Amino acid sequence: MGKSAETLEDYTLRFAPRSYRRWSVGVVATSALGGIAYLADFAIGANIGISYGTVNALWGILVFAVVIFLSGFPLAYYAARYNLDLDLITRGSGFGYYGSVVTNVIFATFTFIFFALEGSIMAQGLQLGLGIPLWIGYAVSTIIIFPLVVYGMSLLSKLQLWTTPVWLVLMVLPFVYLLISHPESVSTFFAYQGEKGQGSPSLGSVFLAAGVCLSLIAQIAEQIDYLRFMPPRTAENSRRWWTAMVLAGPGWVIFGAAKQVIGLFLAVYLIANVAGGAGFANEPVQQFLITYTNIMPSWLALTLAVILVVISQIKINVTNAYSGSLAWTNSFTRVAKHYPGRLVFLGVNLAIALILMEANMFDFLNTILGFYANCGMAWVVVVASDITINKYVLGISPKQPEFRRGMLYAVNPVGFGSMVIAAGVSILAFFGALGETLASYSPLVAIVLAFVFPPIIALATKGKYYLRRTDDGIDAPMYDELGNPSGETLSCVSCGQDFERPDMTASAAGSGHVCSLCLSTDRAGTHVLPEPTTS
Repeated sequence: MGKSAETLEDYTLRFAPRSYRRWSVGVVATSALGGIAYLADFAIGANIGISYGTVNALWGILVFAVVIFLSGFPLAYYAARYNLDLDLITRGSGFGYYGSVVTNVIFATFTFIFFALEGSIMAQGLQLGLGIPLWIGYAVSTIIIFPLVVYGMSLLSKLQLWTTPVWLVLMVLPFVYLLISHPESVSTFFAYQGEKGQGSPSLGSVFLAAGVCLSLIAQIAEQIDYLRFMPPRTAENSRRWWTAMVLAGPGWVIFGAAKQVIGLFLAVYLIANVAGGAGFANEPVQQFLITYTNIMPSWLALTLAVILVVISQIKINVTNAYSGSLAWTNSFTRVAKHYPGRLVFLGVNLAIALILMEANMFDFLNTILGFYANCGMAWVVVVASDITINKYVLGISPKQPEFRRGMLYAVNPVGFGSMVIAAGVSILAFFGALGETLASYSPLVAIVLAFVFPPIIALATKGKYYLRRTDDGIDAPMYDELGNPSGETLSCVSCGQDFERPDMTASAAGSGHVCSLCLSTDRAGTHVLPEPTTS
């Protein structure tokens, strides 16, 4: 693969080399946070409030924020420190080389569900502002994303930087206006009991609300797709590095939770003050349009509402499409031993999202997200548990992440088994198979099982299935004196190109080094390391 093509593909299957990571910590963090500009949070906040009342919704949002932050912190740190996406981290954190394929499918599902959700919101805006039929709006919101995602991080970083200031002003304006001009809306907000008037405090309702919000747990993987381009951590940039990692990594949930609260606040305002408001209070475009209309002329309000929707949709859906294409490509290449290129699966992801939009998924949002949350939580919490407990507390799992074929077992029961158990049991609970009472607590079931089982299985297997071998056959150190991945380059005997040290393994033929891409696609031929004779 030539240098220009490599930039185009954005290091789909490998760690992000130092030579490519030329962005400052500030640019990386801003780009990552630009990807959470989605309006789905407003719809989610409105939906859970309408279903369970304000008090239960707020407690559910708090549960969501705490779980997301705690589970996302170790993952974000590993991504920024070792310049890996979440798939590569997952491989060495209890899943194995092929075991993480299923988590890629879970993540790809997340990206097209939320692409479809954001595309639906944009189509609503285009219909309201320009009279474009919804089915055409769905197609438009899909097609415009493709050319923006082709060049990966090199273009996405510029797009997020340029659009973020405008987006922030347009988003915050309605909320500030209502607080100042309609202070009574605050008491109305806290008193809201939901559409059925059953919003009295209830632990079951809190966890049902949290379950819908927790469908966003896989968002950390999208944050990581940016964080993997962080520069090396040094004494000079250490404070800025940590701040950027925390804010742009697990810290995304602070902004996400705030948007959910604002979405619910605006929805309650519409229900209380606009005739027929209950029928469209969960639609972000209506939330902003009606509030803007109180501040400015109708034509300007409509224009700004459409601009906000379009900017928000583009900002998040370039990330959804980009991350989804990475996830599909990783899965397909490992299973088929063939690398078709990221752009093929960019098209696949967009096509699936368009089908979901045309099927009007927006009307079934709570059910779709509540079900998905069980799978997403099982995956992310298992990886977080392996990093936190198995690597740092028990010392069973190797601290330095490993992702290269030949170094890993095909499947590691520690992570893979834990995820299957946690997801399976929590999904049964979600659909009521374990009783009506437990159905409300399926998110808690997923979290507890995903946290507890990795150390149990790791201890039972004595960490046997983490590494096939501990020596990759290369004398050069993997990390520099500061613990950052080495920037030393070595030549691949299979494809003839130069790659940085963490991407390389000694050739089985004893004739040099071979890169992880050639190993992944079997292009290395006889250079692939054989199975070890002993475990």
